[in-house]
Amino acid sequence: MNIYERITAAGLALPSLTVAPAPFRPFKLHGNTLIVSGQLPVRNGVPAWVGKVPADVSADDARSAARLCVMNLLGWAQVATDGQLDRVENVLRVGGFVATSEGFADAPSIVNAASELLTQLFGKSGEHARIAIGVASLPFNAPVEVEATFALAS
Repeated sequence: MNIYERITAAGLALPSLTVAPAPFRPFKLHGNTLIVSGQLPVRNGVPAWVGKVPADVSADDARSAARLCVMNLLGWAQVATDGQLDRVENVLRVGGFVATSEGFADAPSIVNAASELLTQLFGKSGEHARIAIGVASLPFNAPVEVEATFALAS
């Protein structure tokens, strides 16, 4: 099964994305390495969740937000590879950031949802190095942000 079939089988869909003018790019392709900038849990340009975990956003919802971040990452990977997402050979690294309420020290359990989805979709090639950090705030009051680095086939 290719990546598109695995995405469909998981009941998921890639977003349709367009590069907007900004002082940075949503991805950087260098040789066979693709770095995708941090993605927020946004659907159709609108945040799906806002606030801190767990005061405003439950841990379960934050895990759903992390999975949505992954789908946005993969949407940009698709743009970067000109629609050839099957070029992704390995997920090398994931960075996960969770906007946490005071006293919440389990950001890694939220970022696990992103890691688990990547492994589900890419199998052994989805296993990666990772950082998971609790932070005071994220852009647009998002509860989660996820970035990733991929190795691509030539």
